[in-house]
Amino acid sequence: MESIELFFKLGFGHVLDPQALDHLFFISAFTIPFQFKDARQLLWWTTLFTVGHTLSLVGNYYFEINPSARWIEFFIPLSILIACVPLITGTSAARSQRYLSGLIFIFGIVHGFGFSRYFGMIVPEEQATTALLSFALGVEGAQIVIIIGVLCVAWLLVAVFSMPKEKWKLVAGAMIASQALEMTLQNWPL
Repeated sequence: MESIELFFKLGFGHVLDPQALDHLFFISAFTIPFQFKDARQLLWWTTLFTVGHTLSLVGNYYFEINPSARWIEFFIPLSILIACVPLITGTSAARSQRYLSGLIFIFGIVHGFGFSRYFGMIVPEEQATTALLSFALGVEGAQIVIIIGVLCVAWLLVAVFSMPKEKWKLVAGAMIASQALEMTLQNWPL
């Protein structure tokens, strides 16, 4: 039972770590165009992300799949930039939904490889399955917290303070994209 709680907290903390904002930025970017009524779709996407993230950990832990850390650290902020494109360009959320499921799953895999080496070092073999599942539940729980937080901020700004929804998407998308661009340039692999 201790290991379940430990790895759940590790997964939760991994996503909400103030020193590593990639999850926060990515989950926020795909949540920003939506409202509470879209919660089912958002939960589906965050679960796809978590499944991809977990597959990376499984691939690294059991099959020693180790993509170049330099390229992974580049692709993580690049994925955030890509997630911001519809926000900045004004592409309708309904139109981009067709692509988001696949992209979110792929980006989950990329983000997972960013943590997989460390995860492989700390997990004892006899606890691997429990650790993977508990960690995944922690990741999922933290991402749900992010979704709820972003939806609350959107509701407050759009419904209460009458900010135009398109302005909210543009401003929030530009703020995230600026951070992701800086991270991308810092991690340029060449």
